[in-house]
Amino acid sequence: MIYTVTLNPALDYVVHIDSFNEGSVIKSTNSYTSAGGKGINVSRVLKTLGSPSKALGFVGGFTGKAIVDAMAKEQIEADFEQLEGETRINVKLKSGQETEINGVSPDITDANFTNFQKKLEQINENDTVVLAGSVPATLPETVYATLTKLIHNRGAHVFLDTSGAGLREGLKAAPDFIKPNHQELGELYDTSVDSISDAVRLAKRIQTDFGVTHILISMAGDGALYVSGKKVIHAHAPKGTVINSVGAGDSFTAGFIHQFKKHDTVEDALKLAISTGSATAFSAGLCDRETVEALVPTIELQGLNEEGIS
Repeated sequence: MIYTVTLNPALDYVVHIDSFNEGSVIKSTNSYTSAGGKGINVSRVLKTLGSPSKALGFVGGFTGKAIVDAMAKEQIEADFEQLEGETRINVKLKSGQETEINGVSPDITDANFTNFQKKLEQINENDTVVLAGSVPATLPETVYATLTKLIHNRGAHVFLDTSGAGLREGLKAAPDFIKPNHQELGELYDTSVDSISDAVRLAKRIQTDFGVTHILISMAGDGALYVSGKKVIHAHAPKGTVINSVGAGDSFTAGFIHQFKKHDTVEDALKLAISTGSATAFSAGLCDRETVEALVPTIELQGLNEEGIS
């Protein structure tokens, strides 16, 4: 079974406008709401690919109910801890460029977090748990490390997809998988990643420092990397017009887990991952299965040596 954990979900309000002029009244050309949050996006894409999952996390108020209702409508199983406050609303303005205004997260009490931890008791050996997204202000930066230890104690695998302090602290519990982008990877070691070789070098350092088995690195237009032990694979990005960045990384995660859980090769999992992430990037919303399947045969993989050189 696959579980996704979204500690800091949002109701996304997406507004399309012709142009943005500060201080003026702007009419939208189109708008809609959707359940947002990295773990929730992973569950939605897993559903598209044909893998069931169960979404866990925190929701509250009428906005939280809207997320729960949206998940039920998409027939995605969910078991959220209910909060007293309102789940945040994130406004995404699309006018050629994309502007995001992220709302304030509701308080998560000690009792809320204790109840949430009890929900992890349903996780079984060899399950996969995706811990994804930012850490709410009322939880400690060490929360992903805490959850990783709890999940490992149940014999399950952890896929950590976060950034900043959440990633730095989470690495200390040695999650099985991580998926930083090249900028997040550089931030871990207070440096920049300007090449494939730079990314491979830092991934190797993470393996040495923290014992993470599988490292996936999204490299924007340069595709993605997979690093595990002595194996280094570069997946080249397919050609297409990028029109949407929201959820592309989450789609990548879902694609990799979907194929990896089927006990296919890492190469097959990586091909589906970059196809799924690209399909979302080439779409107005999250990917559809037909576009993903059309991209898979176009993906080129290249084996690299341990210095990131072909």
